[in-house]
Amino acid sequence: MSLVSQIIVSADSELRYPSIGELQSIQNYLQTGENRIRISCILRDKEQEIVQQASKSIFQLHPEYIAPGGNAEGARKRSLCLRDYGWYLRLITYGILAGDKESVEKIGIIGVKEMYNSLGVPMLGMIDSILCLKEETLKLLNVDDAKIIAPYFDFIILGMS
Repeated sequence: MSLVSQIIVSADSELRYPSIGELQSIQNYLQTGENRIRISCILRDKEQEIVQQASKSIFQLHPEYIAPGGNAEGARKRSLCLRDYGWYLRLITYGILAGDKESVEKIGIIGVKEMYNSLGVPMLGMIDSILCLKEETLKLLNVDDAKIIAPYFDFIILGMS
């Protein structure tokens, strides 16, 4: 749900008009709309590059993942890892466009620990992967854009911790 929708639903459930603070939040959100769309386009257009560079970083950090018996051993397992990295990057664009982390939480955080644990995927590796995605993404953005996007990566990392 977008920031605007959340504010409207909250005000309606309490049978009131949006507060000054809520209206200010909407105004701030709308003022950053062009930036949010531009950042989302960068992530979309550079997804392969970001994922490729992040995968190099994670496998340098944890070479045991691609070694025989590792979670990313072989082309098939490695492609599944890269698919997940792209999925998280896309999930972050949803949050940026919505202007809040609720969609990130609902789609990508709830149950993620249990899922990865049941698959035998080390959570430390997933956390490190998100950190690598964050680092590679931030390299493509200016300081202001980085301030908008970094909290979404951090939210996923915290949710996996």
